[in-house]
Amino acid sequence: MTQNEQVVNLVAVVAGEVRRHRKARKMSAQQLADACTALGVEMQRGVLANLEIGRRESLDVTELVVLAKALDVPPVALLFPVGEVAAVAPTPGAVVDTWDALAWFTGETPLSELPPSGSPRARLEAFRQHAVAVEAASGSARIAHDRRRLATVNLDPAEHERLGQVAAQYERLAFEDTLALRDLRARMRDRGLEPPLLPAGLAHIDEGATREDPGT
Repeated sequence: MTQNEQVVNLVAVVAGEVRRHRKARKMSAQQLADACTALGVEMQRGVLANLEIGRRESLDVTELVVLAKALDVPPVALLFPVGEVAAVAPTPGAVVDTWDALAWFTGETPLSELPPSGSPRARLEAFRQHAVAVEAASGSARIAHDRRRLATVNLDPAEHERLGQVAAQYERLAFEDTLALRDLRARMRDRGLEPPLLPAGLAHIDEGATREDPGT
């Protein structure tokens, strides 16, 4: 397979996915072209039609990204449509399983193996873990707040005490989630990674201290 044939092959995959997603969204070619133009990349209906019927032999990165945005799909899903195309040729002469091609493109290694330290997949895993930790800390803090409020507004002495104990348990869990997130961010920085910005409710984690341990 020559380099030019390889380009045509990849463009054909993208073209097929563009057509599939466009039809799934009941968009006309003109509507998709207009959406791309509205996003800042002028695209004529004829250009899009030539892409979909295989008359275009090239597609630049900007066009790929804006088509994905207009179709509300990740750009990588247009290049490596897992579940739709069994195999693709990510490099000249190399036809591989689409999932393997996608994993290569995103810098991941086989999921059955631990990622090597400093590898692209190790970075991805760190940020995925961070996203889950932020969600956990935010969720547990919200639940703890609601449980404490429920205890506060209850006027029955016995029920008030019981609800207070339950609230304290949730507050302890929220505190532990906060500590876990703080430690994770510290480990990321030790590896030379800059963690994402925190939501306002967790900003105190980067201010040098966590909130007081409710168990003390």
